[in-house]
Amino acid sequence: MKTSIYTRHRFHPDIIRRAIWMYFRFNLSFRDVEELMLERGVDVTYETIRRWVDKFGSTFAKRIRLRAEPPSPVWHLDEVYTKIDGEMVYLWRAVDNEGTVLDVVVQRRRDTKAALRLLRKLLKNQGIKPTRMVTDRLGSYGAALKLLGIKHLQDVGGRKNNRAECSHVPIRRRERKSQRFRSVMNAQKMLSAYGQIYNLFNHRRHLISRNTLRKFRSQADTEWNLVTAPVCA
Repeated sequence: MKTSIYTRHRFHPDIIRRAIWMYFRFNLSFRDVEELMLERGVDVTYETIRRWVDKFGSTFAKRIRLRAEPPSPVWHLDEVYTKIDGEMVYLWRAVDNEGTVLDVVVQRRRDTKAALRLLRKLLKNQGIKPTRMVTDRLGSYGAALKLLGIKHLQDVGGRKNNRAECSHVPIRRRERKSQRFRSVMNAQKMLSAYGQIYNLFNHRRHLISRNTLRKFRSQADTEWNLVTAPVCA
């Protein structure tokens, strides 16, 4: 017999799901979510919301990934730096040519070994083989792709990697709202969950009609209700 993931929690599952949805769906802090929940008649502390996000975010993200359609075979890779506890680290990220976040790997280096870690994780987890990998001119990408025997897939030059560079913007907004990440482990866990949930609700609304947007929003809400259910098939 399957047990609910919300067992032994004082608050109703719908309250927990709504708080987590608010945090990941919008650029809100834990204190912002606390205020919004209070306006709805739910008195819950921001620290409790933080624990909910930490506990259930990864579970929801994993469920979304398992149910998601395969990404496009054209992948864009890029890295952006940030500071965590005074130390410079790099967020290695990959998106497809539709803007879907494939993966995020937080690493302290910007070398071939770091690029290899990202590429191996992508090739293992995405379930499809890429037909093209668009990167910037960082030499680590070429060296890593050569070691994997897929150097011929690399596409470099000009503004071809704008897709990956523009996809950093939501992450930067989340980082500022969180007042920076507290640790590498915390950043990796949060960004991995954030990427999958972002994919679910990212409709690229400026490219579609209003009727299509309504349809996509309805589908996303239905999917969210399924992946956050107490017991998921």
